[in-house]
Amino acid sequence: MPHETHLAVALAYAPGDAAPRIIAKGRGLIAEEIILRAKSHGIYVHESPELVTLLSQVDLDSHIPPQLYIAIAELLAWLYRLEQKL
Repeated sequence: MPHETHLAVALAYAPGDAAPRIIAKGRGLIAEEIILRAKSHGIYVHESPELVTLLSQVDLDSHIPPQLYIAIAELLAWLYRLEQKL
């Protein structure tokens, strides 16, 4: 895939937050750097073109919109189960 079509969005969730927040996002080389840094810190990188496209429309440092709560919750539940197996 050419660099300019790569998209990446990083989420963070802290206890007490109403919902996860967008802490980084970018396209092309910036997206690749976000992914590289996440992997280098042992953070799981999930690939979902549809979800990242939706999340990339959210402003930086904003909470994810309620319409995406279920999708993100399912992803986090899946990730939790995956981590428990390891």
